[in-house]
Amino acid sequence: MKDQWFCQCTDHISAQSRLFLKGGKIVNDDQTFYADVYIEDGIIKQLGQNLVIPGGARTIDAKGKLIIPGGIDPHTHMQLPFMGTTAADDFYSGTKAALAGGTTMIIDFVVDQKGVSLLDAYEKWRGWADAKVCCDYALHVGVTWWSDQVAKEMEILCKEKGVNSFKVFMAYKDIFMLPDDDMYDVFRKCSELGAVSMVHAENGHLIDIKSKELVSQGITGPEAHEMCRPEEVEAEATQRAITIANQANAPLYIVHVMSKSAGEVVANERRKGKVVFGEALAAGLGTDGTHYWNKCWRHAAGHVMGPPLRPDPSTPGYLMDLLANNDLSVSATDNCTFNADQKAIGKDDFRSIPNGVNGVEDRMSIIWEKGVRSGKMDPCRFVAVTSTNAAKIFNLYPKKGRVAVGSDADIVIWDPNEKRTISAKTHHQAVDFNIFEGMTVHGVPLYVITNGQVVLDEGQLKVTQGLGRFIETPCNSEYVYSKIRTREQMCQPQRVEREDYTGPVIEVMHEVLANKVQSANPITPNSPESFHNRSKVDGVRNMQESSFSLSGAQFDDDKPRRGHTRVANPPGGRSTGLW
Repeated sequence: MKDQWFCQCTDHISAQSRLFLKGGKIVNDDQTFYADVYIEDGIIKQLGQNLVIPGGARTIDAKGKLIIPGGIDPHTHMQLPFMGTTAADDFYSGTKAALAGGTTMIIDFVVDQKGVSLLDAYEKWRGWADAKVCCDYALHVGVTWWSDQVAKEMEILCKEKGVNSFKVFMAYKDIFMLPDDDMYDVFRKCSELGAVSMVHAENGHLIDIKSKELVSQGITGPEAHEMCRPEEVEAEATQRAITIANQANAPLYIVHVMSKSAGEVVANERRKGKVVFGEALAAGLGTDGTHYWNKCWRHAAGHVMGPPLRPDPSTPGYLMDLLANNDLSVSATDNCTFNADQKAIGKDDFRSIPNGVNGVEDRMSIIWEKGVRSGKMDPCRFVAVTSTNAAKIFNLYPKKGRVAVGSDADIVIWDPNEKRTISAKTHHQAVDFNIFEGMTVHGVPLYVITNGQVVLDEGQLKVTQGLGRFIETPCNSEYVYSKIRTREQMCQPQRVEREDYTGPVIEVMHEVLANKVQSANPITPNSPESFHNRSKVDGVRNMQESSFSLSGAQFDDDKPRRGHTRVANPPGGRSTGLW
């Protein structure tokens, strides 16, 4: 009797882990086709027509719908301690909202203060996340300071902790920002480890200067947030970061490309062959920076993020064009939410407004509406920018980012024609504000499956804290590093073999090198007298020698000056007279 009960119980559990998706259209990044999908124990086991499947599986009718890989959001900040407070969405509410919108995996950022051990910070984030996440997650690690210890800890994180990406900041001066030489060292270490270098690209020095100027002029509201960090501040840093990464022979992932100017930099450098990936945000694709000038302070502050949304209303469409045409590679959210009372920390000074907006729940629908529905991209490209490309870059593919036999059963049954209206009153996030408030979007998930479990079932969300897993991201993604490794072999600098120079060397150079004495301008000697190498003949200057000196010295500086000289006719002759 006991054995019979055990068998029945086992059959019930097994049946619960079996799903049969019937009649849908499979959409991957490279193809679409009609097929049924059989899932068991969290893995896609069969794919095709007329499948023979075990009994007891739950059948979900997907006829007329799309079966797509679950979304991957590679840029979130759940419960991040930042600017004197902590993000409103923690790893539970944030991942719950992600699943509601069709995202089945997030990659969050470990970002701690300067001087904090990277390993300690990593363990802190794992402690926050493991017990709360409703979907799978991975971690990037922020490098906010540099030393031999940091380099060693990066190696440990890659080899033992399942991390393959490190982010540096060119903004947030005195908090997170790294100088260029340290940034180069981080990129070199990433290249050595086969990790992905990531960068927040804004010129932190200029932002600091312009912020102070605006405050001194009495401009302290949210509009100043955009004023102190205009497009060119982002574009300059983007170009500089790509240059430094290229010199370090490291791939580079530019997080949150927010302006047309920065987008053009990424696009141009990709066409030149640079290994650089640009990330567009749902915020930058779905709305713009005109909100910073809204008369309602809460509304304006609710849109404050860094880099800021751009006031040029053509920016979202332009960024979507870049994303659709592979100039930008990935979509994300930078989801980092703060309630009204948290944003109010900066009510008297925009520099204290916590930076961050929502997006993790609405990203998939925003991109479908603004990208596919508008005719800018096809469903395959939609899958690429919402899931597959992130999986490839961070070495999760094809376990993630694809509907295929052997892949994880992270699947969304997507209705391309269903629509919904976005609102803070109905979203699943903990934050009290939504930057897409009132926007009607087409493209809605009907069923969301994560690890073979149906968590969104005909619009009903059924999640469990701790159901998600930490997913290790191995180094040396072929998608990222294939060109890098080839260049290491083929583009090594080569010295020119030549005979030693045995000719004369002027005395002055020997004296300078021996005494380590050098002019502030190495082209010009220390004194004007030493500029003239030829001696005077009988007190008369050698006419074959120029009296010009970069220092401004003249050969007759020691002669007394005449007060004036009478001139009968001006240069060129008089203007009157007969000619």
